[in-house]
Amino acid sequence: MLYKKLFILCMGLLFCGSVLQAQTLTQAKQMYNEGKFAEAKPVFERLVKQVPSNASYNHWYGVCCYETGELEKAIKPLSFAVKRKVQEAYRYLGEVYFLTYRFPEAVDMYEQYIEILTKRKKDTSAAERRLNVLENAARLVDKVEDIQVIDSVVVDKKDFLSAYTLSEECGSLFTTRDFFGNSGTDSTSLYLNQKGDKVYYSQNAGENHLCLFTQSRLLDSWGDEKQLPMSVNSPSDDNYPFVLSDGVTMYYSSKKEESLGGYDLFITRYNMETDTYLAPEQMGMPFNSPYNDYMMVIDEVKGLGWFVSDRFQPEGKVCVYLFIPEADRKRVVTEDSDLKRRRAAIFSIQESWRNENYEDLIKLSHEIIPFGKKKEKHDFEFVINDNLVYYKLDQIQSKEAKAIYQKSLAAQKQLTEISAKLEELRAQYIAAKGNAAARDKLGTSILSLEEQYEQIQLKPAELEKNARNEELKFLKKKL
Repeated sequence: MLYKKLFILCMGLLFCGSVLQAQTLTQAKQMYNEGKFAEAKPVFERLVKQVPSNASYNHWYGVCCYETGELEKAIKPLSFAVKRKVQEAYRYLGEVYFLTYRFPEAVDMYEQYIEILTKRKKDTSAAERRLNVLENAARLVDKVEDIQVIDSVVVDKKDFLSAYTLSEECGSLFTTRDFFGNSGTDSTSLYLNQKGDKVYYSQNAGENHLCLFTQSRLLDSWGDEKQLPMSVNSPSDDNYPFVLSDGVTMYYSSKKEESLGGYDLFITRYNMETDTYLAPEQMGMPFNSPYNDYMMVIDEVKGLGWFVSDRFQPEGKVCVYLFIPEADRKRVVTEDSDLKRRRAAIFSIQESWRNENYEDLIKLSHEIIPFGKKKEKHDFEFVINDNLVYYKLDQIQSKEAKAIYQKSLAAQKQLTEISAKLEELRAQYIAAKGNAAARDKLGTSILSLEEQYEQIQLKPAELEKNARNEELKFLKKKL
């Protein structure tokens, strides 16, 4: 009788335990379906530990990690779910790889995801559009620009404009609320040109859709409001305009279909003769990322630039990066794909430094330079070592080094000219939509120039290195 009672008690406890687990799993799945991933995650984590071979548990846990921002934690369970052919695990793992700058892996996941959808006769259009973005990201990271990010500051998202201090000659930045005094409307950024007679800003153009607008000063008031053409604006939000002192070059941010993540930075140019804008060009990495990137500003007097990103930042915070603009847009020359990945993501600003002392430039970034006071312009920046930088050819002491560096400058000029020509041809290619013959001809020219660019893109850096070595040898002999 005693054994019978103990047996019944044990079976009862086992039954209660299984019922409790089932209820917990049911509740977790309900929270998961309701988007309460933080609440559901501990349950799925425990279940994965208890039954590590369960593909569904791994998938649900991986998705919860992804949705709560624990991207590295999400990789292992989602990878297991992928091995077990869980359909949506491919998509989620692709997104995790995308947000952690593992773009080739993200492309691979989406290609497999599309293959599965095709076999199951499901719609692949959304996945194919997403794949295009991932493939673009993979191309951009391979061509990451070698810019010097010399400082960064994390601020509240609503106060990011406080990190910008522009020279008077470069115009001014405001919020639309402060500038127009529209307290009852949503506030966006506004750029006032150096003459004080033209503003560029973003506002709601209907259906909660932001578009870029401009106004001119008419005597003592603002008027003649114009919406920029849809060649610049898009069906998605467009915001954060800034125009260089030439009155032609405009930077802005957009959530266009080709954007990597939320807002991406774009550049366009105004044609005064035709009153039109060139097709906007998506900026490369590290400026753009899988996150929101915006408010590109170049202070030509200081020779400095800023942009904002919420990459790797907590909710409500953004990072404002200070960098040195370079017209030649050199690429990071390396076969180390991980280094390119780090430079593209700006994991560490120090990795972009070419010398150790940027204190004067950082101090300059906070100074208000009155109109008409120009910063001394340099012909180039030729870093010899941590303590010696040349800005003019006459400063190079070795004849051999000077001759080699002149070749480097000539090669870089050639690259810049090819890049400008490519930009022009690509704009013509886009404009020739529907004209197959013109596109074929332009496509051939573009491919030829791209091949030419690839052949000589490493030459300037190689020649500069040789010139540096010659100069160092010369200086050493003088000691």
